[in-house]
Amino acid sequence: EFCSSLAGIMLLEVFLVLGTLIIYFLFSKKKEETLPFKDGWWGKGQKPDTKEDKTIRPFKVETTEEELSDLFRRLDQARFTEPLENSCFQYGTNSVYLRKLVSYWKNQFNWKKQVEVLNKYPQFKTKIQGIDIHFVHVKPPRLPEGQSAKPLLMVHGWPGSFYEFYKIIPLLTDPASHGLSDEHIFEVICPSIPGYGFSEAPHKKDFNSVSAASVFYELMLRLGFNEFYTQGGDWGWLICTNLAQMAPNHVKGLHLNMASVTKMGFTHLLSVLLGRYLPGLFGFQDEDVRRMFPFLKKGLYRILSESGYAHIQATKPDTVGCGLNDSPVGLAAYILEKFSSWTDLEFQNLEDGGLERKFNLDDLLTNIMIYWVSGCIVSSMRFYKENMQKGIGTQKHEKLTVQVPTGIASFPNEILHTPQAWAKKKYTNIVSFHFMPRGGHFAALEEPELLAKDILQFVGKVEKEQLWKKK
Repeated sequence: EFCSSLAGIMLLEVFLVLGTLIIYFLFSKKKEETLPFKDGWWGKGQKPDTKEDKTIRPFKVETTEEELSDLFRRLDQARFTEPLENSCFQYGTNSVYLRKLVSYWKNQFNWKKQVEVLNKYPQFKTKIQGIDIHFVHVKPPRLPEGQSAKPLLMVHGWPGSFYEFYKIIPLLTDPASHGLSDEHIFEVICPSIPGYGFSEAPHKKDFNSVSAASVFYELMLRLGFNEFYTQGGDWGWLICTNLAQMAPNHVKGLHLNMASVTKMGFTHLLSVLLGRYLPGLFGFQDEDVRRMFPFLKKGLYRILSESGYAHIQATKPDTVGCGLNDSPVGLAAYILEKFSSWTDLEFQNLEDGGLERKFNLDDLLTNIMIYWVSGCIVSSMRFYKENMQKGIGTQKHEKLTVQVPTGIASFPNEILHTPQAWAKKKYTNIVSFHFMPRGGHFAALEEPELLAKDILQFVGKVEKEQLWKKK
């Protein structure tokens, strides 16, 4: 008798405690946390006592004859492997196609002309946290009466570069000349991530996406922009996300053409198992179901077959990097494989990896040359290790939500699809989410007009409703 009533009382107490906890969690509004600014110093050796030189210096891409003759010597001496018959790009870059590309590189590609293309937009360097940061800064050629340009920070990823934005920049700085609405006109800032292109590589360990966000935040403030928009895909997605978490009162809106969710909960798991049969229950639209299922094929197997590079780069980037930094042909093979499969996975069944269906060789080789002449492939790959070595889902930024107004352009050939139902758990203020009609991972280079239109309509919404003021 006594035991059972004691058990009853204990049970009641457990229910009371649970009830109190549930009520507490339901009604205690969590204080909106921001991500701490990371004030690092990434220069060589000891940090000097002197104040950092904040001058902004003009920069031009220049290469010497020595560099070019060295490149051509290496291209001439390249060793190729015989590919398997009928293997297309299924085993990676096909050497028969690679030979053709190298021949174009040696005989037709005009790097000097491409250097002029690179230098047609103003470029600068400035020292931030001990390293030189390179950026492109393009102002509108003209502004309608009474209108001011909206600053837009655009961040690339791997294995891309600031050059990915060269086709979209004029659509944003001068939309009217390209048949787009000029209600909103942008001043575009495209930095190179430290360790990529012409930005100096960090000399110390632990330079991750939060470090990059801190550096770019400082860059924007140094340029005099107190409020600005940000846009990114690939690593640019994470850097811009971190920036929005760090400076929600300065970032008016965040536009992404890729949004991954690194913290997966029980409902995510359930939706993977049952979403195909009960899409409504998980907030999936027909297009989500089409892109995600069967999940084994379009999710798990795809991750396994396409993420080998990430595993290497997140663990031992310097080893494989040695080979790529020493061989331009190896570098091209490594990078081009991504431009093939990430643009359309079906392209691996084509002899030429479909590379020339969406891009031209001059653009592809210009991006590769940026990696080659700056010698940045190893430092660019290290960014994976810095971001992943502590484990996925363990870092503070992964646990924090994003309150800044967010626009997502979801391209159909992105390797992994993130449905809006998943994205909104992380990005609590999604004001536009669009399934794009075509295009893959390198959206700004592949479909500049589609991306520009989506950015313009997103900013239009944020401005019209002054959404950033309601955060």
